[in-house]
Amino acid sequence: MNRNKITILMPVYNTAAYIGEAISSVLAQDFEGFELLIIDDGSTDGTVDLIRKFDDTRIRIVSQEHSGISAALNRGLQEANTNYIARFDADDICLPGRLRKQYDFLESNPDYVICGGEAEYISANGEYLFHFKCPAYSHEQLLGIIKQTCPFIHSAVMYRKEAVLKAGGYCAFAHNFEDHVLWLQLASQGKFRNLQEQLIRVRFNPSSVTIDEKWCSKEFNILKRKILGQGYASAEDGEKLKLLVKTQQTGDIKEGAYYALCGKKFLVNNHQPSRARSQFSRAIKLHPARWENYVLYLLSFFPETFIQWLYRKTKPQS
Repeated sequence: MNRNKITILMPVYNTAAYIGEAISSVLAQDFEGFELLIIDDGSTDGTVDLIRKFDDTRIRIVSQEHSGISAALNRGLQEANTNYIARFDADDICLPGRLRKQYDFLESNPDYVICGGEAEYISANGEYLFHFKCPAYSHEQLLGIIKQTCPFIHSAVMYRKEAVLKAGGYCAFAHNFEDHVLWLQLASQGKFRNLQEQLIRVRFNPSSVTIDEKWCSKEFNILKRKILGQGYASAEDGEKLKLLVKTQQTGDIKEGAYYALCGKKFLVNNHQPSRARSQFSRAIKLHPARWENYVLYLLSFFPETFIQWLYRKTKPQS
């Protein structure tokens, strides 16, 4: 008889560098009655061997040929033995009490189908970057921004499996933003909430960092906005996205975007100008034609008060 109440769904693909810390943070949760369901999407770097070193019956591994994040997540939805799904990524860290806080909220609010929260962001080597506050918290606020802004940190959400399945699961054609499309479809199934509490640490690293729109091509951004506006991605959209991702979000672009992003956070959110310059220098070395990194590098020599003033003046209004 299954006594578990929560399935922590973790897709993995070549995450040997971080997965040990991620699993340890899950196993340290104070909540009784969960399974850690790991969908190995064809890893080749020893990830599975590291997972198997954990002698814990709460861990279950399902392996498949490399098929992508959406396929791995949908496989996990089918394999999960509970109705509550806590998403989690193999390079992030669960903070104490995360599962209990979300479970208690959903149990007490049956009209809600998903619950997210805040996070602390860290660099690839674990340096603190910034505290992320959600773009909205209440159901009404979240619906008001959902087509323009992704309302949740994907690896920090807990949702009701049946509601997600009724919404169609993860779209295989929405490459790089399959979670955002799912939230659009899930809105018809019930209410949304973000907790004003920090639930996880999210690790930026060059292989997994989400590329800033400024680093994406114009074609990708136009297509993404079209898909979010209509609320779904077609097979034709998927083929176009796949080609754009393959040709325009290569390893060196993701690495450059990672250093630029860390530099911005060390400059604006966590004022450490020397570290910011180090990150911008790496981004410039990789992509010397991107002029904005030179501007940000020079800006790091200005007083913090001026940087904050300029940031507030130039930040897009939601």
